[in-house]
Amino acid sequence: MYREDQLRDLLAGKRILIAGYGREGQSAERLIKRLVPEAQYTIATQVENGKWRTESGAWGTEWPFDMVIKSPGIPNFQFPIFNFQLTSLTDLFLQVYGDRTIGVTGTKGKSTTASLIHHLLPGSILAGNIGIPLFDILDELNEESLVVAELSCHQLENIHRGPHIAVLLNLFQEHLDHYEDYMGYKMAKMQIALRQQAGDHFFYCTDNGELCELVKSYELRVLSGLHPYSLNDISDEERVLLDACPLEGEHNRSNALVACRVASLVKRKPVSTFNFQLSTFHGLRHRMEKVGTVAGITWYDDSISTIPAAAIAAVKALGRVDTLILGGFDRGIDYSPLVDFLKVAHLCNVVFVGKAGKRIYNQLSTFNFQFSTLIEDDYIKIVPWCACHTPQGGVVLLSPAAASYDAFKNFEHRGDFYREQILKLNN
Repeated sequence: MYREDQLRDLLAGKRILIAGYGREGQSAERLIKRLVPEAQYTIATQVENGKWRTESGAWGTEWPFDMVIKSPGIPNFQFPIFNFQLTSLTDLFLQVYGDRTIGVTGTKGKSTTASLIHHLLPGSILAGNIGIPLFDILDELNEESLVVAELSCHQLENIHRGPHIAVLLNLFQEHLDHYEDYMGYKMAKMQIALRQQAGDHFFYCTDNGELCELVKSYELRVLSGLHPYSLNDISDEERVLLDACPLEGEHNRSNALVACRVASLVKRKPVSTFNFQLSTFHGLRHRMEKVGTVAGITWYDDSISTIPAAAIAAVKALGRVDTLILGGFDRGIDYSPLVDFLKVAHLCNVVFVGKAGKRIYNQLSTFNFQFSTLIEDDYIKIVPWCACHTPQGGVVLLSPAAASYDAFKNFEHRGDFYREQILKLNN
């Protein structure tokens, strides 16, 4: 295993608590068994209010540990302030392999951009929040390896070393249930740059006002080289390049721009080198994915949309949307930008789902909007209603601007269920 000794040194002689036993927690256990089989470790399936619970269901209140390896879904505020090292698999990975890593984060576009960079850099290894725990790729690593890691805010909040190349795409209100306030969320994202070293590279989008202000506030603390980018400041060859991008929407043009600039930096070649590779990229599932034409209507699945800005961008990208499906789990984010957009959008129908959907509808109901509405939580009923009320040749878009956890396991589950109901219309 490449750099095995460095990794073992981080874990050796430690009494370890694995906090959370999902995909990353199980990966942490495999890592410990492989590198330090003699280590004392305990698994906590849950941490809450300074207590931890074992697989048997018993709660522990003492913390006799030197290191806690935290899964991303557990907020920092659930842990007591004790004399132990609070870390994560991402933190451990970057401490050893950060110099071989391109890290991509942002409220939206992480998966698409990380996948784009991976596509433009053949031989790179894609991992992280995209569904592949970083330590599950250890056997693929060598001194030539380049890792493209999608990194969530949860994965970044406890890191000590940033990736050699960091990309921060944008910032919008998100995950407010995990942080004390919006600034806590933004600062978790900003760790990707603040933890970099001299000689590293930091790409950030100046088209996003929230992000631009944050970087300006902390610019003096960033040791890496700054690479601001904007769709308003591109070269002629980049314009030609982006015109060949198969992904729809200005947000995806921005993602493609930074992906090509990162690839250009790594390969030390002009961006025009990547024209053909970019043109052959296929979009990811549940991200403005065209389900197909069924019952004379074109259906799109943008279930990944969990914030207002994503839904607005999707409608603008498609140009024509007759029926829009909004709502789901309500995390208390500000829907006023979406409400303002709906007042002037050219829509025939809007479906409002879940508590988030009802809140959007209530904010909108004081205005004289022109579209038909349905308030409904069951997609078994929603899809046939859309088929009945959308004109032939029209477009239906699922872009919820809300999380899915009120009714589904995740956004993939929501998108798959939506697709299943669409395909049943032919039966």
